[in-house]
Amino acid sequence: MSFANVLKTIVVATDLDGRSEAALEYARKVAGAYGARIVLAHGLDPLDYAAVDAVPSRILRQLTDQARAALDELAGGLIREGIHSHSEVRQGAVVEMLVDVARQYEAGLIVIGTQGMEGAGPVVVGAIAEQLVRLAPCPVLAVAADWNAGEFRPAAGGPVLLAMERNEATAEAVATACSLAETFHRTLLVIHARGSAEASAFLNPCATTLAEFGIQPGERFPVRCMVKDGSPADAVVEAIAQYHPCVLVAGVKRASETPGPHGTAFALLARSRVPVLCVPPEIPVARAEHGMYAPLEA
Repeated sequence: MSFANVLKTIVVATDLDGRSEAALEYARKVAGAYGARIVLAHGLDPLDYAAVDAVPSRILRQLTDQARAALDELAGGLIREGIHSHSEVRQGAVVEMLVDVARQYEAGLIVIGTQGMEGAGPVVVGAIAEQLVRLAPCPVLAVAADWNAGEFRPAAGGPVLLAMERNEATAEAVATACSLAETFHRTLLVIHARGSAEASAFLNPCATTLAEFGIQPGERFPVRCMVKDGSPADAVVEAIAQYHPCVLVAGVKRASETPGPHGTAFALLARSRVPVLCVPPEIPVARAEHGMYAPLEA
């Protein structure tokens, strides 16, 4: 099923200290373009309190009421812009809360803000973004808090950058990137990291790659394909610095062949200030219901 067909609801992870402003700004743009509604989700994580059992229930209720009032104000602003929106405030760990809200509303996208400064930051990625990408029932867009500052900020009208790797999520990633390029009238820039064997054989995989995945240059949007030698993460980071894309799209596997949160997707989340859209393969319902997923790898 195409990205446009499933993108009816966008869940935005919303904090109350301003770090999610960039995430909400991107969500507004996507919602406006696709006619989607926005669910503003805020979690009161018990780990934020030294001893949650010692916090009086009236204090927790007050925190919940304050959060709901703040989110309702944000939702009202979206509604005035013509974007249907409402808020969800729940107690519990952030990742589990977002996954539950996304499943309840059959979301086609979750948008989260990350710390910024040095890309998303390995600590933040490891704690929240990487885990969310691994467990979420839909694509996850991670937007660094400083997305609109510095030399790597997305350019107005910049291309949609697709990190091409062959895995079980490739077809979904290609379809999503094509949908974004067509909807926002952007160039689709496909980046292929050429391994040492391909380089030594002087092979250019662009034409084969585009044809294999049904990408027709110039049919609905401009398409460019480029080859860079080296590791996928290094090649993509170099392309970001050179072309300043508006978003990076990467397909992610559900299972890792190596222990720990390794893989290209994790490296890109940790290194890129440009928003990173992590697209999973189509999820078997039975496995999704039971949360049967191993660590993320691209």
